[in-house]
Amino acid sequence: MDAAFNQSLFRAEQQLLNEAGLPRRGWYKNILYAPGFYTGYGVKTLPGIREAIEQRDWIEVQKQIVMDSNIITKLAEYLSVISKSAM
Repeated sequence: MDAAFNQSLFRAEQQLLNEAGLPRRGWYKNILYAPGFYTGYGVKTLPGIREAIEQRDWIEVQKQIVMDSNIITKLAEYLSVISKSAM
């Protein structure tokens, strides 16, 4: 694999960032994993969705599902483009 592809792959995780950040902690941008807001430093996967479910905030759950699915789709599209360029 060439250096350009490796650099593109290295940048793939940046596709999982939400510029608005997570609810109640706008400084944390990664939607895939984060320290728990209510539990301290324990890692939570899909924290926006999971924490909204735990708080029974169904409106926020719906918003987070839409946002996370859009961001995961953006990652999939990015990976598709870089994999085609590697061929």
